Amino acid sequence: MTRLTVGILCGGTSGEHEVSLLSAFNIQQALDREKYEVVLVGIDKQGGWYLGRDAEFLIDVQDVRKVHLDSSVPVAHSGSRELVPSTLGDAIREVDVFFPITHGKLGEDGALQGLLELLGKPYVGCDVTGSAVCMDKDVSKRLLQAEGVPVAKFRTIRTPEDLGYHEAVAALGTPLFVKPAREGSSLGVSKVRNAEQYAQALRTAFALDRKVLVEEAVAGREIECAVLGNAHPEAAPVLGEIAPRHEFYSYEAKYVDENGAELIVPAPVDPEIAEQIRATAVQAFKTTACRGMARVDFFLCEDNSFVLNELNTLPGFTNISMYPRLWIASEVPYPELLDRLIALALETQR
Repeated sequence: MTRLTVGILCGGTSGEHEVSLLSAFNIQQALDREKYEVVLVGIDKQGGWYLGRDAEFLIDVQDVRKVHLDSSVPVAHSGSRELVPSTLGDAIREVDVFFPITHGKLGEDGALQGLLELLGKPYVGCDVTGSAVCMDKDVSKRLLQAEGVPVAKFRTIRTPEDLGYHEAVAALGTPLFVKPAREGSSLGVSKVRNAEQYAQALRTAFALDRKVLVEEAVAGREIECAVLGNAHPEAAPVLGEIAPRHEFYSYEAKYVDENGAELIVPAPVDPEIAEQIRATAVQAFKTTACRGMARVDFFLCEDNSFVLNELNTLPGFTNISMYPRLWIASEVPYPELLDRLIALALETQR
């Protein structure tokens, strides 16, 4: 049987570099080697490209704080002006389908997807449009609102002077969340209760993005839904719940503190409400032009109303990540999930 060559793109220059490496390690470990030959393409934090052929390319995979690429044989030096290093040419030509698992900026915001489009290579996950839309919380929320999908109240600002603390409280209540419009994994997100915290939160968020969201705090359980498909997407039958032990589900709670949150699968949700959440997740997936996969996150309130928090078009694939866990709990084993994602990518190319 002829094996497909899968190129796993990982790392990247964003603050989610290490999480991407852990996701890549798990994916390469789960791919059936009777069906696939695997090529690992790593991008370091400075933009240098590296090529690996086995799991040893990823070092210290047991610790998100230490995991890194084996950079002993760089494919291209950091700072190269080549869009794709010429020394990667042969490796890229032999790849049948790419699996980008580069979380964050320049990885899941459409930039890398655009490069793969230019190369004429099929790839797993959302295309340029869906990736860019979902990465921008301002744009995605406006689209969802237009389609009647419930989202938290928010204001978008482009300078710290655009919205004062007391004005924000009058419009959105207290406490408030302040977040960069185009970051992932809760990077740069702050929960604030007074003017001093608000000023600091704006400094933190604007250090990461030129556009910032100020949101109301929604009191509710954090419920997550996994969606899979292209023209006819489906939501996993099983929902998950995040029960943070930190102030909120921060980057540290997600990846650094092993006791930062409890992951509950399946989530104890009334079946009728669960079906409504699943249907809304699919609606949001279509509204934001997604394809392939997305994890759709909600807040479920005490009165069983819910609001959509965000869509993640390249969800984590670490050993604790919710997206694969929800499909596994829905009787789709990890290797089969990867098979389906690759098949969806090839379908779009055809």
